[in-house]
Amino acid sequence: MNSPSGNYEYGQLYRSEGKIYPREAKGRFATLRRLAMYVLLGMFYGGPWLEWGGRQAVLFDLPARKFYIFGLTLWPQDFIYLALLLIVLAVSLFFFTALAGRLWCGFACPQTVWTEAFVRIEQLVEGDRGKRIKLDQAPWTFNKIWRKSLKQFLWISLALYTGFTFVGYFVDIRELGASLASFTAGPWEWFWVLFYGFATYGNAGYMREQVCKYMCPYARFQGAMFDRDTLIITYDEERGEPRGARRRGVDPKEKGLGDCIDCTMCVQVCPTGIDIRKGLQYECIACAACIDACDAVMDKMEYPRGLIRYTTEHAIQHKRYQILRPRTIIYSLILVVLIASMATAIVVRKPVIVDVLRDRNALYRDVGRQGIENDYTLRIVNKQNIDREYSVTVRGLDGISVRTADIVRVPAESVFSLPVSVTVPHENVRGGNRIEFIVQDIADPAVRVIEESRFRGPVNE
Repeated sequence: MNSPSGNYEYGQLYRSEGKIYPREAKGRFATLRRLAMYVLLGMFYGGPWLEWGGRQAVLFDLPARKFYIFGLTLWPQDFIYLALLLIVLAVSLFFFTALAGRLWCGFACPQTVWTEAFVRIEQLVEGDRGKRIKLDQAPWTFNKIWRKSLKQFLWISLALYTGFTFVGYFVDIRELGASLASFTAGPWEWFWVLFYGFATYGNAGYMREQVCKYMCPYARFQGAMFDRDTLIITYDEERGEPRGARRRGVDPKEKGLGDCIDCTMCVQVCPTGIDIRKGLQYECIACAACIDACDAVMDKMEYPRGLIRYTTEHAIQHKRYQILRPRTIIYSLILVVLIASMATAIVVRKPVIVDVLRDRNALYRDVGRQGIENDYTLRIVNKQNIDREYSVTVRGLDGISVRTADIVRVPAESVFSLPVSVTVPHENVRGGNRIEFIVQDIADPAVRVIEESRFRGPVNE
């Protein structure tokens, strides 16, 4: 038995994958893919360096338990928005997969984007596909050593800067850069910079298509979201078969051939090394490199483009393509509801949070003629980026009063603990009573928070 044909020698558990040397594809989809790479990497690397209101525009400050996203500050109590965002992203993935296949994988997935960047570096240093193959097969000479060394230096530099940028979303990136340069950064900063850098280096530099084929779960369950009207990259077998070589300008029908000249260019440009002419395969990441390669060949042969193209099973079978169908309608409606709900929740969210904590050391105190007294602590969270002033009142029982400052000043984006004492005349207390604390913004009376609590006293028979 020979392993190259797919059969394995007795006792062999697996067959190692050979290195794939994708040829550079040129065309409209290659341009879109590179544009997506530049835009997404630019957003990732440039995001932490943006400033907003005197601070880093995008910062997930875990020690302070605050997420800064431009002018929006999210507190732990706002994590529901993060959950909604994750749900929106998941439903969006389902929607676009049902609509147009694996667009995410081919153009926006981090694995695809960073692999594209690493391959571009490899092409610039080592040359095109043929030169890279010859270089790997050649003995170690000065030319091979300096090219391999330069490629590794650029790969490692990009990977480390990626790790540095990733940590810069959780620690002020300017302070992080200064501490790393002076070797005063903490062990966790060093760990995550090196760990994320190593992961980028390994995944994008060496594992590449193996991540998509064997590690990514999306490749396994994508078929469940496809139907006969999902746009996928397809080889038009009816038009292309039978394959065969011929000279340019020859009418394939005269030789009993299809339009496919069996040049294998579609295979050579594929980053996962598959042959799209064998039909839809889970390894296909829908990067459309094979479309660009085939269109270029069709142009040279003076044949119509589209032998390999984005299409649907129904279109291949000369049936009508339906973009509006139950699953796309349901996904779109769910998306609209989720996005509208999240946007509304963010717009109407209160800029102040109040928590009421009763004093657990004593249920109540009898203060003579004044009545029964209970002690509380109000935790006022000012979520705005400016100092605010609040008034505190209480209601719920006749004659109730609160002893505290008339105006409570809370610094910007901080938590202020305010001890208060609430007093109620004896005759108005009946064991446990419901009361409400009202915290109102002095400058903006529309901002008001009402929190409920219990007032304890003796049980009168």
